[in-house]
Amino acid sequence: MRPEHLADLAVTSDAHLHPDGVRVAFVVTTMDLDEDMYRSQIWLWDGTEARRLTSGTSDTSPRWSPDGGTLAFLRKGSSDDDRPQIATMPIAGGEASIITSFDLGVSTFSWSPDGSRFVAQVSEYVDGMPDEEERARAPRRIRHPSFRFDNQGWTYDRRSHLWIVDVPTTEARKLTDGDCSETGAAWSPDGSVIAFLSSTRPDRWVNPLGCVFTVPSRGGDPTEVTPLGVWDWAGYAPSGALHVIGMETDHLRLEAAPLHRVESDGSLTTLTDLDRNLRPGHPPGVLAGPRFLEDGTIHCLLEDRGMQRVIAIDPDGAVTDVIGGPRLITGWDPRPDGSAAVFTESTPVVPGEVSWWEHGEERRLTSINEGFAESAGLVMPQEFTFDSDGTEIHGWVLLPAGDATVPVLFNIHGGPAAQYGWGFFDEFQVYVGAGYGVIGVNPRGSSGYGDAHMQVITGRWGEDVPPDQADLRRAPYAAAEQFPRLDTERMGIMGGSYGGISTVMVTSMDQRYRSAVAERGVYNWVSMAGTSDIPWFIELYLHATMPDGVDAIWAASPLARAHRITTPTLVVHSETDYRCPIEQGQQLFSLLYLNGVETEFVLFPSGEGHELSRSGTPKHRVERFEAILDWHARHLA
Repeated sequence: MRPEHLADLAVTSDAHLHPDGVRVAFVVTTMDLDEDMYRSQIWLWDGTEARRLTSGTSDTSPRWSPDGGTLAFLRKGSSDDDRPQIATMPIAGGEASIITSFDLGVSTFSWSPDGSRFVAQVSEYVDGMPDEEERARAPRRIRHPSFRFDNQGWTYDRRSHLWIVDVPTTEARKLTDGDCSETGAAWSPDGSVIAFLSSTRPDRWVNPLGCVFTVPSRGGDPTEVTPLGVWDWAGYAPSGALHVIGMETDHLRLEAAPLHRVESDGSLTTLTDLDRNLRPGHPPGVLAGPRFLEDGTIHCLLEDRGMQRVIAIDPDGAVTDVIGGPRLITGWDPRPDGSAAVFTESTPVVPGEVSWWEHGEERRLTSINEGFAESAGLVMPQEFTFDSDGTEIHGWVLLPAGDATVPVLFNIHGGPAAQYGWGFFDEFQVYVGAGYGVIGVNPRGSSGYGDAHMQVITGRWGEDVPPDQADLRRAPYAAAEQFPRLDTERMGIMGGSYGGISTVMVTSMDQRYRSAVAERGVYNWVSMAGTSDIPWFIELYLHATMPDGVDAIWAASPLARAHRITTPTLVVHSETDYRCPIEQGQQLFSLLYLNGVETEFVLFPSGEGHELSRSGTPKHRVERFEAILDWHARHLA
């Protein structure tokens, strides 16, 4: 695979089963390099073949009406000023009609059980400015430290509320209001109540704890139905019982959240104790959350050891496997009786297709990426494990064709509570396509291997050799013992976010690397403490806060040991990265430069944020690949 192959890649997502149990609506997203934009259309599987259903430039979130006669979706025009609005289309034939006109558009929506209404999540300005021109001119009056968010821009001056939209008349009325935002709306089966997530705490900007609430759909005051804690999801079983994923807590905790049923007396019955994430976000969305069957059984995606599989949880909490294997199930929508389901999946050599499961048998419905996979020459990874301080560390190696030894590119994932796995990853395919032996592992701190594996690194980054860094130091040499084609005399290392942190940590301890790329990382936790859009992250991982913990926070900073680096290092950052702000990259680049280390700073302009490698503009994604490949080629060729 080469960088320009991105233009041939299609991403399938959000596959929803029609009430007839046969037809499927799903989204196909492609990149247009000439226009430097993404194009998303809704496709239909009609029981025989898949075809494009809509022709907009940005049509997403297809949702069938309960009677199956109408498809609703979000449509955004091609102009930068356009906002996503709800559109409806009669499935028997006819043009789509846009039925909302909210100034900032609609984020998410869902049909009421009787098909007469939508509940929509809508943002609105609360700064009192008359128009965008005056808003851009005036000074910003900021009253809390979390005033912007990565990929969303300025957020201090807006709130997200729930609206009810009447389908026949298109009239809209606000359901929730106030200084707090609401997300994750879910209808009760009789349509009388809507559950949602929100935080009303004064310190929510730096300590994002909240509750699950319910509100009458015809209007009224919201009611808290869970204690304070970390709550990720809420939804109703067909019986009307509210279920939630999360935990009661007065502080952020790094652990997998269980599924609970909210009883009629307000108590919580915990249904799962799985030590794994029930809402893996690859990609995030409604179909990554639980799906109820008519008998009360719940189908969930489960993140586990590099895979995403589907499990069934019965009303008593018993768990059985539904579908799995070495792949990522990225969305799952079953028939109400559980006899069949449509799902989206990804493997290292299948970038994303829509498939069908019925009574334990599978078949693929689409072949959208078949041509891309053939032309890109995708490579299947090989699994390996090694021991690190008595812990088994799991990883993968991708090798180019042939028998010759190859230079190494050791990749480190972000997070750190994330995982490499059995899905398509353009990074690995581009690097192996350039002739490198690619290594990726899930060190301690990664998700998918249990809470103990994920939690052991917290509070320990100030140690001489933290646990995760011990794993990462050993990884390429352990891989080379099992795959002799890997040439450890020609090694490069790279990573983004947590991977950028670890790239600096590892090269400060191991000078054998000839090339490094540190991307969008945190290098100085002290300055990050006052500039990131996730200020709670430092206490969660470092177990320290400013100002009393400044010494511990500095000791955990990669910059505190970066003076030992001799490896030529490319620093990659984006100008509007609000997660790990631009000054982080500047500090690392400046220190390396002043220490005489060969270095360059690749800075992507305003508009690109922390997610550049995954959702940046198509041209920037190609140019990023080209800069990284050029840097490694200079030092590893």
